Amino acid sequence: MDVLENAAMARIEQGQDYAEAEAEVQRMNADRSRLAQELDASEARAERLQDANKEVSRRLVTAMETIRAVLDR
Repeated sequence: MDVLENAAMARIEQGQDYAEAEAEVQRMNADRSRLAQELDASEARAERLQDANKEVSRRLVTAMETIRAVLDR
C-alpha cells in the first residue's frame, strides 16, 4: 500500500512540476512577444531619427552654401 501511495504522490508532484513548467513557458512566450514589439518600435524610432538626421544635415549644408555665397559677393 505504501508503494502505491508513494507512486501516486510522485505522479501528482510530476503533474505539478509539468504545470509549473508550462506556466513558465507561457510567461516566456509572452515576454518574447512583448520584447519583439518593443524591438520593432525601437527600430522604427531609430529609422525616423536617422531620416530626421539626414534632413537636418541636408538643411545645414544648404545653409552653409547660402552663407558662403553671400560672403563671396
